[in-house]
Amino acid sequence: MPLVPLIRRGALAVAISAALATAAIAQTGGGPGVAPMAPPPEVNLPAPDAAAEEGAIRMKNLLDVVREGGILMIPIGLCSFLLCVVVFERTIMLRRGRVVPRPFVKRFLQQLGEGELDREQARELCEKNRSPVSVVFAGAVRKWGRPSVEVEQAIIDAGERVTNGLRRYLRVMNGIATVTPLLGLLGTVVGMIQSFNAIAVADAMGRPEALAEGISQALLTTAAGLTVAIPALIAYLFFVSRVDRLVIEIDAVGQELVDVISAEAQSERTSRTKKSRGNAA
Repeated sequence: MPLVPLIRRGALAVAISAALATAAIAQTGGGPGVAPMAPPPEVNLPAPDAAAEEGAIRMKNLLDVVREGGILMIPIGLCSFLLCVVVFERTIMLRRGRVVPRPFVKRFLQQLGEGELDREQARELCEKNRSPVSVVFAGAVRKWGRPSVEVEQAIIDAGERVTNGLRRYLRVMNGIATVTPLLGLLGTVVGMIQSFNAIAVADAMGRPEALAEGISQALLTTAAGLTVAIPALIAYLFFVSRVDRLVIEIDAVGQELVDVISAEAQSERTSRTKKSRGNAA
């Protein structure tokens, strides 16, 4: 029997035996002295919804913010409501068409200049109109035919009364703009007192959750006070400027009325009438 085929068969048998032995050891966990292979560790991944809930930031509504601001948020809120009411009322009452109605002023001065109205008729028109400028005109009409100085003084007196009416409630805006920051500052002081009290009584040093309530109240009241005070100051300056412009316009049309109904104006008109009649004759 040839030698080479025998060697090949022997090597093949040895390889098969080694493969079978290795497979048996792997199935039984290894022989004596061989540690079994540990299974791969299981990784517990959080569910997508749970991870999203843990990473989400809890949002607060307006009511929660007011509650955390403390009791001083109540007067600040009342000031805010009062400011809205006053701004709405002054916006309606200080309309140019209501204070100085152009059609009435133009028609009234034109009829007086053309001599179509006497003293009583002019006074009745002013009383029917009831606008601030008609109140000034009525005061001037009462001095019909007097010297221009007296008519101007009547316009000044009536104008002061009208100006006081136009400036009504503007001090309320100024007061709100002054008081609300002070309320916010008071809330800041109260919040800081609470925080230091927590440190002294409850040993809250190193525990930020025990200090959060007082610090939150301090910041919220300050922010609320400034949030109300800044619009209040802007509204106050705006309406004061509007009143000043309206008063200047009333004074201008009042001066035109003086040039029509004063004694000097009437005497000049009479002389012009006589001169024109003389020229016509």
